[in-house]
Amino acid sequence: MTGEIRLHVSDLTIRIGPPGPDVVSEISFAVAAGEVLGLVGESGSGKTTVALALLGHARRGLHIASGEVRLDGVNLLALPKGDLREVRGARVAYVPQDPSAALNPTLRVGAQVAEALRVHPGVVEDPAARAVEVLREARLDATPDTLRRYPHQLSGGQQQRVALAMAFCCRPRLIVLDEPTTGLDVSTQRHVLDTVRSLCGSYGVAAVYVSHDLAVVGGLVGEVAVMYAGRIVERGPTAKVFADPIHPYTRRLLAAVPSPDRAEELTGIEGQPPRPGRRGAGCSFAPRCDFVIDECRVAPPAPVAIDSRAVRCIRAEEIRGPSASRPASAPRKSSADRAAALSLRSVSARYGRRLVLSGVDLDVPRESCVALVGESGSGKTTLARCIAGLHTSWSGQIMFDGTRLEPGLRGRTKDTLRRVQYIFQNPYASLNPRKTIGQIVAQPLEPLLGLPFRHRAERAASALADVSLSADFLDRYPDQLSGGERQRVAIARALVVEPDLLICDEVTSALDVSVQAVIVEQLRRLQRERQLAMIFITHNLALVRSIAQTAVVLCDGAVVESGPVDQVLEHPANPYTVALIKDAPVLSGRE
Repeated sequence: MTGEIRLHVSDLTIRIGPPGPDVVSEISFAVAAGEVLGLVGESGSGKTTVALALLGHARRGLHIASGEVRLDGVNLLALPKGDLREVRGARVAYVPQDPSAALNPTLRVGAQVAEALRVHPGVVEDPAARAVEVLREARLDATPDTLRRYPHQLSGGQQQRVALAMAFCCRPRLIVLDEPTTGLDVSTQRHVLDTVRSLCGSYGVAAVYVSHDLAVVGGLVGEVAVMYAGRIVERGPTAKVFADPIHPYTRRLLAAVPSPDRAEELTGIEGQPPRPGRRGAGCSFAPRCDFVIDECRVAPPAPVAIDSRAVRCIRAEEIRGPSASRPASAPRKSSADRAAALSLRSVSARYGRRLVLSGVDLDVPRESCVALVGESGSGKTTLARCIAGLHTSWSGQIMFDGTRLEPGLRGRTKDTLRRVQYIFQNPYASLNPRKTIGQIVAQPLEPLLGLPFRHRAERAASALADVSLSADFLDRYPDQLSGGERQRVAIARALVVEPDLLICDEVTSALDVSVQAVIVEQLRRLQRERQLAMIFITHNLALVRSIAQTAVVLCDGAVVESGPVDQVLEHPANPYTVALIKDAPVLSGRE
């Protein structure tokens, strides 16, 4: 690290309500001024729990049992509650994953930024001027028109920049970013990351960046800490960790990242991580590890220093070496000679007077996947909602298995509703918080299949197993699940009625790469076994290689390029497609 150490975390331990077991333990790292540390790992590994502890906060049911979080020498965990409230926002800032939920929908943009300054009087000399300045630094046009807008009048990328502006407005010393680019298209994501990088550098801010997107982390952070089951299992310079991973978990995690250059068989990590507080004796990764020996199950390994890294593995020196290369995917089957399960002709759609889709033609053959890519606002989700019957203001023709689809759900038969299933992007909004997971997954079985009550739990458990969740989840509620687990529940709910057309709207954006690999391979298997047709909306161009046969690029509501995936990604003909591919993050160190 080049600057002075600004944040120093030592032996941080967080437990389930006293005197419960550890959820996070022995967390130690340091971050210098102007530097960014990446926290990566599977859902439920403890990343967000650690991130919140840096603000002196623990989620309901947890408490910070021991350790220190020193910012410029001051232990934040030892401060009285009143002093800690003063520190939050002024010296320590937090950027959440979902800006639409973090921003107040009743306040205009200018008022929200000004409010952050008003609750910390004296931090800056001229709050009004600072509000305009920080919005410009966040690459937002700070005109009166922008300041008067409400959050819903901004795109996802603009909302995230407002959240960044609010975090930086008081010139904090530490900023914690919790998945701030999840769900953003690659171009907007690149601009947001450039903003984070420039603001941290210009203000000398120490930053901790929580993410499951290893390619994004590789391009942003100087040092990375890999978490598993509440412990850091490998920590070191990003370039070294990603190019030559040592811990078996790090190796498997990186092996699950899709390649933007070639189609590969994605390999997830078999089994599941232990639930928080249920690690058991020995190495927590032992049940899933390819290198496990009896000694691994005796006691948790201590960190071993290897090549400027700290690795928690008793066989670290022994197993170090190149990871096995992944097999290429089976040759893509041409879909040109297959009958189309879904056909769109001259589909145009409006929101009020605004035209959002213009003359879209699209064919989705059976047993194939069509990827819809493009920036936010390009019309991808609107097109998917027209097909699913969730948006009714459209013209043109949509044919499904030779039958014309009516614009709304009420005009469609029960069998059509069963055969066309939609998986939404945001699992926090798409799952009913008052129902158990079993009730949520089983809900479509009675109206769409007429399945008797006594058989629904078994069917729901089978659907959960298809997305690598055990039957233990049936009695849990959504707030007891991580974001990745919630999304898997949403996928299970769609699969439980055995559809013929699956519309996936950014379904992997909330998933870590290991679970993403499991889900993608599961969807590929379903394509083959059920001759499933699929529309896959994504911002992850590397993922398109692994799951889709056809890529369709949308820009401003029109198809600007379409064709076989390899052709579109390797030889793009449209400048817009070229720009998208250029902005896509690439995992550093990959051959």
